[in-house]
Amino acid sequence: MSTTQAFSILAIDDDPMFLRSLKRILINTPYEIATKSDPLQGLTALATKPYDLVLLDLKMPGRDGMSVLEEIMQNYPDLIVLMLTGHGGVQDAVKAVKLGAADFLEKPCPPNILCKVLAHYFAVWEQRKLLENVNQQAFDFPDLVGESPAIEEMKNLIARVAVSDAPVLVLGESGTGKELAARAIHHHSLRKNGPFVVIDCAAINESVLESELFGYEKGAFTGADRPTQGLIRAADGGTLFFDEIGELPLKMQAKLLRTLQEREVRPVGSTKSQPVDIRVIAATNRDLEQEVAKGHFRADLFFRISAIPIIQPPLRERSEDIPLLVTHLLENLSTDRPKEMGADALRLLQAYHWPGNVRELQNVLRRALALAEEEVILPADLPATLVVDCACEKDCSPENDSLEAYEQTAVENALRKTGNNKRQAANLLGISEATLYRKLKQFGLSA
Repeated sequence: MSTTQAFSILAIDDDPMFLRSLKRILINTPYEIATKSDPLQGLTALATKPYDLVLLDLKMPGRDGMSVLEEIMQNYPDLIVLMLTGHGGVQDAVKAVKLGAADFLEKPCPPNILCKVLAHYFAVWEQRKLLENVNQQAFDFPDLVGESPAIEEMKNLIARVAVSDAPVLVLGESGTGKELAARAIHHHSLRKNGPFVVIDCAAINESVLESELFGYEKGAFTGADRPTQGLIRAADGGTLFFDEIGELPLKMQAKLLRTLQEREVRPVGSTKSQPVDIRVIAATNRDLEQEVAKGHFRADLFFRISAIPIIQPPLRERSEDIPLLVTHLLENLSTDRPKEMGADALRLLQAYHWPGNVRELQNVLRRALALAEEEVILPADLPATLVVDCACEKDCSPENDSLEAYEQTAVENALRKTGNNKRQAANLLGISEATLYRKLKQFGLSA
């Protein structure tokens, strides 16, 4: 951090024409600008005077920008570094972001885009100054429940990336809670007082997706009787979360990429673009690299959104977290009298493979609360399919040979609660009617 109030910028680039142009562009701005055409001179300048932001070229003779970046991050970890890359070097620039760069710009960069980006990081710098003397609360993740190595690693990564403005891609199976990770990043970022807007790419009909995202002008189409800002502009100053971005149509991918690159939105039916300041977090359960290879997802958009990947671990890989998750979920689900999970039932839950992850666990607990007649949830209160699937697991119950009895009791309880209504009982148990009738025959119960 510089000792003066001016926002000091150091540009390291071997192109003297670019450096002269940069000085002309920024001549009437409140920034101090210094330029170096040699990477070693740039490192020397950083050692002799503190700077607030570095513009660093990725490709330079002698020593490339990647190795310079590594040295800068090692010695000045809080320094804002923006990478400059020529056309086609976006993938390398993404690697640079993973090493600690705040963002990257493609050359040639239009002056208006460069000024917008620098203005944004100037605002980030000012926010940091305001926070310097404030005692910050420790990072807390009340909704990301768990203490397993996998979940702790994810929390640590969230804590590191939250204060930057780099795009984040949350990867994980359906039901793992990817939106919770995105909300944690937003909550601990400098944008936490701004909006957090969710776009469910799988839920919005493609025919209205463009107008939903980018907004529209009055008269843009039939029924457009008033202008609408759209979800992207609704997130201005905050975080925009694209849930299941792998479902986004290619046409919308191209328009979104333009928005992210130019930091502006053009509503449907308008000839003018509106500036927008957002941080993008995306999530998907797809392998986007494979989708790129198949031509289903744009490579340039993938590189733009995947600067920092965060993996949300599946529940089967952190079964040690299930007791904590069960306690947390039961507290949120129980509406009448408190209930706790019995030891035998808990062992069944930990033995199950959870294809639907935390979302499935939540649904299982909701059904168990509906079935349970005691203060303690028993194996008989769990879905019959879960008990059957656990039967082949060792030590999932203190008496493995009683699992069939647990299943039979669950079926009997469901029939009793539903007044012997087979369809309702099957729904309560989470099985089909055909499966229920097979179980009735198996247990010698009247159909």
